[in-house]
Amino acid sequence: MTGNMNMAHLTLAFGLLGNVVSFMVFLAPIPTFYKVYKKKSTEGFQSAPYVVGLFSAMLWIYYALLKTNVVLLITINSVGIFIETVYIGLFLFYAPNKARMESLKLIVSLIVVGFGLIVVLTQFLASGVTRGVIVGWICLIFSLCVFVAPLGVVRQVIKTKSVEYMPILLSVALTLSAVMWFFYGLLLGDFNIAIPNVLGFTFGIIQMILYFVYKNKKPLIMDEKTSSSTFDAKITEMEEQKIQQFKDDQKKIIDVVKLETILHPVVHKSSGYDAAAAGHGPTEQPPQFPSIVPNRAIEVYA
Repeated sequence: MTGNMNMAHLTLAFGLLGNVVSFMVFLAPIPTFYKVYKKKSTEGFQSAPYVVGLFSAMLWIYYALLKTNVVLLITINSVGIFIETVYIGLFLFYAPNKARMESLKLIVSLIVVGFGLIVVLTQFLASGVTRGVIVGWICLIFSLCVFVAPLGVVRQVIKTKSVEYMPILLSVALTLSAVMWFFYGLLLGDFNIAIPNVLGFTFGIIQMILYFVYKNKKPLIMDEKTSSSTFDAKITEMEEQKIQQFKDDQKKIIDVVKLETILHPVVHKSSGYDAAAAGHGPTEQPPQFPSIVPNRAIEVYA
């Protein structure tokens, strides 16, 4: 009897700790949405993680309602539904039209159609314990898929040798959350809760190891930036050379024109032309003589 009470207290303790840590994980995107609010734009952020988070929370609540001993799943996922809905609402408000339409399509396909079909089919095609088992398996498979998602981040860290997109605090929080919910499911004898969190714990440990391996290494992205800067510098140098060449050409043209202007009186004098003798007043223009500089010579510098 005492052993059972201790087991119940231990299960409650892990469940409460799981609620606390999961709540912290739900609050992790607040800095992101603060930036969105300040800039009045979602920039390159995507709504998919928040839509998936909302779908996951709804799915676990549905599973918890079919069970009788997982009340703590209802509490934290109810909070999760509220927080994820706020995130999605902010995203839709500040997102450009294209991103907003893509988000609405994802919401309709995953939340309305996907979750709706799961509820309708399990209600009409299954009953009693079988319904709970089916929904439990759906939750298990979906949770495994969610925990596999960080593999993309792990691959990016290894490729770039940069932990910029893998915050250590979030990795620690996800790892602790996986530990708490694993023991909660294990003590309850509910493997639909316990099994996915084994994978979550494993990936969390991998992320933390990678963080400490690469946190002091020079990221490859910096090398790429350096290469890009060198390339830009060469382009700038070429442009400066072209500008200088253009200035030199313009100077040559000006020199030629000046030379022509200086030599014109010589041409006028040698031609025997006299403006006064010709009867032209001071306001009249003398006859135009052909330039001593061939037009083709000017075209070369044009």
